[in-house]
Amino acid sequence: MNNSLHTADQLTHLKIVVVSLVAAIAVVGIAIASSPRASDVGARVEARVPLLKAGKPVMWSGSEASAIR
Repeated sequence: MNNSLHTADQLTHLKIVVVSLVAAIAVVGIAIASSPRASDVGARVEARVPLLKAGKPVMWSGSEASAIR
């Protein structure tokens, strides 16, 4: 067994790449499997969002200057 990747042979590098790819595919597969379904998300968001209706137009005026005395 080699103690360094610099002195490792081609087969050792290939094993590292294969193990890394398998681990990455497993992580992505678990993430996709654990995410909620698209149809469930829309129904839950629609039920939880409060409705905000527009009211009458309002004129707003004011002064941003502060009085220093």
